[in-house]
Formats: sequence, C-alpha cells, structure tokens
Amino acid sequence: MLKTGFAACFTLAIVLTHAHQPVMAQSAGRMPLRTPDGQPDVSGVFTFRTLTPLQRPPQFEGKETLTAEEAVEFEVSERRRQNRDLFDPELGANNYRPRSEGGVLSYNEFWYERGIELTSDKRTSLIVDPPDGRLPPQTEAARMAAQERRAYQEEHRYDSYENRGLGDRCIMFSKSGPPIRSGAYNNNLMIFQTPGFVVILTEQARQARLIPIADTPKPAFAQLAGVSRAHWEGETLVIETTQFRDRENGGTGPGMHLVERLTRLDPDTVAYEYTVTDPAVYTAPYTVMMPFRRTDGPIFEYACHEGNIGLYGILAGARNLERLGRELRP
Repeated sequence: MLKTGFAACFTLAIVLTHAHQPVMAQSAGRMPLRTPDGQPDVSGVFTFRTLTPLQRPPQFEGKETLTAEEAVEFEVSERRRQNRDLFDPELGANNYRPRSEGGVLSYNEFWYERGIELTSDKRTSLIVDPPDGRLPPQTEAARMAAQERRAYQEEHRYDSYENRGLGDRCIMFSKSGPPIRSGAYNNNLMIFQTPGFVVILTEQARQARLIPIADTPKPAFAQLAGVSRAHWEGETLVIETTQFRDRENGGTGPGMHLVERLTRLDPDTVAYEYTVTDPAVYTAPYTVMMPFRRTDGPIFEYACHEGNIGLYGILAGARNLERLGRELRP
C-alpha cells in the first residue's frame, strides 16, 4: 500500500521518451523505461536534497501535508533558521555554543545545498509510517547504550583516531546510507545498472554499493554498509540488506533489516522508499519516502580532508592543550 501511495503522492506518469529504447508496453498504452537488457530503468544521476525534515516538527503534529501557502511560509522560515550567515556566534544557535564558550561555526552558507523547498506533495515529514511522522521510541536497552556511548565519547574523544566518529575519519556519513537521508550538502548520487548488478554511488564519501540482482551466497562477515541483495517486484527494484556492523550513523545496530524500494516514475524522478526494522534499537519498524530527482552530472570527488589533515589537527591540537595544561572541551 505504501508503494502505491508513494506513486500517488508525486502524481507523476511514466512517459515515453528516454535515453534507452522502451521494449515493453503497459496496459494503459504507455511504455515503461527499460535498459537494453529489458530491466526497468532506475539509472541516472540524482539529487535527494529537500527541506522536508525526516521527522515531523512539533508545530505540525497531526498534519501530514501543508497547503501551498503554509509550505512557502515554512520554507522561508526554515531557510532563514538554517542560514549560517545569519547566526550570531556571540549568542550561539542551533546547538552551537557561544564564542565566549569556545564555540565556532562551520562553513558559511555558500557551501550548503540542503535544498530550498519541500517535496512536491508538501509533506511535513519524510517518515510516512508511523503515521505521526516520527521515529518510533527506542528500546530501553538502546537508550542506555546510547547514553553510555555518549558519556564515553565525551571523556575519550581526543584519545585516538579510533575514538573519533566515522565522519571525522571520512569513512561513512549518515546521508550516504544505507539508508540514504537528505542532509546539508552533497545530496547527490549515481545509479547504474548491468544485467546482474545495480550500483549506487553516493557523492559524499564516494561510497559505492555493488548489489547483485540475484539471491547469491553472502559472505560470513558483517560490513559497515551491510550485505545487500536485490530483486525485481514488477517495476520496482527491491534491495534487502542485513549483516550490518555496529555504527553510530543513523542510530542503527547490527541487527537492522533494511528494505529499499526504487521505482522509476518518469525520466526525471525515481521514487525511493525504505523500511527499517531493528528490534534491538526501535520498538517498531519505520518507513521513509523521498524522491530522487534527476540532476546534471557528474558526481564530483568528495575529498573530505585529504591526507587526514583535519583528523591530524584535532588530535595534534588536543596534545598541545594537554602540554599547556589546558582543559579539553567536547
């Protein structure tokens, strides 16, 4: 029902023209996009940036979509709220400490590309299930584990590179997934297909997932991005991923079962839907829907901090403060 609802949400028809020659007609007389070997074609270069938040903001409780006027008002206020050039470093804002407490801002607004508008259906959250548009409550064990992890990180974050997050180490970022989430910048990816595989290459961290479209044997070990296998359900490519290594990105654990669905709606849009089931972390599954919209390529190199200069600076700065007998702040 969710897949059908997603297509209806965007109200986009599959059209006739595309780079690949269609080879199969639908009952309505229209022809779905096909690869040369006859697969439904979900390939291309896409952006997934949007101002639609993952979770429904409190002010929109009980409200699934906004009117056109409400959407414009929210988009304007959200662009202003997130604009780094408007932050006052003396006062602090949006989890940034005041400068007097050692707080500094990151990049200025020029470097951000978080999007300027909501999804076309003006939803108030990318989460569509649970119906309240919010992540399900975490289990008590997961909450306690997260508290312990945060406390340990606060105390030991400058001890070693091993105590830094995956993002600091340029290994993995939450928006790159899986699952994929919209973020502040580099919301771009490339999907390309061969007869037996699909590859999803995200711009941030240059992470490429090589996914067999077959029920082939899986390795015995876990991976940060999990182990994925894909199959077709009609016009939808379904990707199931398990065997995750524990990671802080996205608040998921090694027991997560991820199901992603990609459906071509028209030459410019692929519907992306995913469901996360992780009983050790969340008390219920949750489902997210978002569009992949075609954008001009190419996918650029994501250099992160070349030569780990940033990571070196973090740890070298901490060692220098220790020599000076100064406090290491979080």
